[in-house]
Formats: sequence, C-alpha cells, structure tokens
Amino acid sequence: MAEGGPEDWAEQRRRAVVAHAAADERRRNAETEQARQLVVSFLREARERGLRQTPLTAVAYNGRSRYRTPLTGWYLDVALIHAVDGGGAFYVLTVPASLRARLTGATPQPSSPKLVIGEGGPDGQSMPLHAMLRRRLEAGDTWP
Repeated sequence: MAEGGPEDWAEQRRRAVVAHAAADERRRNAETEQARQLVVSFLREARERGLRQTPLTAVAYNGRSRYRTPLTGWYLDVALIHAVDGGGAFYVLTVPASLRARLTGATPQPSSPKLVIGEGGPDGQSMPLHAMLRRRLEAGDTWP
C-alpha cells in the first residue's frame, strides 16, 4: 500500500494517543509531588505550632454513618472528610457502609493529595490544597 494510507494514519494516531497519555501521566505525577510537598510543609508547621492531633473517623459513602479508625491527625475541612495523619499521609475519609465497620471500625487507605481538593465536584465545593492547609493551620486547636 502507498505511504500515507490508512495504516500510516492509524499508527500516527496510536503514537499521538500514547504520547498524550504519557504527558498527562507526567503532569499528574508532578502535581501529586507538589501536593505532597504542601502536606509535608503542613505537617512540619503543625508540629512546630503544637497543634493537637485528634482521632480521625471515616464517613460512609452514603453520608449516614461515621466509623472509628485507627488514625490520628488533623482534619482539613469542616466536613471532616479530608485529613492528614501524624505521619504525613493524606486521607479522603470515605468508606463503604458496612455493619462490620460499625462494629470494628474502618481502615481508610491513604490517597495521593491533589492540588485542588474537590475538583470536578459541585460549584463552590473545591478549594486549593494550599488554602485548605493554611486555613487549618490558622484555626489552631479550635478546629472545626
């Protein structure tokens, strides 16, 4: 088949998709690293200020139940969903509803922080991570 045929076009498209996906992955990794650095700075400053850690609870996805967790740290929002533990791990404290969790507690897994918390959600419910962390530090032990 002559050059410039459907196979060449398909190969070019495949390469473009692969390159775009790789660039997107690099961008996400860079943003995650920036967000992790913000969390590390928060942790350092919270310790310097002597902010008291509190036991963290998780909320069921349906919003009806809260569960104990083995975690202690600082809530970052008044909804008590985003938190940083004493080791500097970032959490979104939502878990599936469960009778077992009601009895024994839940163990949420750390997640990668994002530069904008709640991005893509309803209007007015997103906030830059740096602003959320700064607001939490300024509130001191009177949070929430």
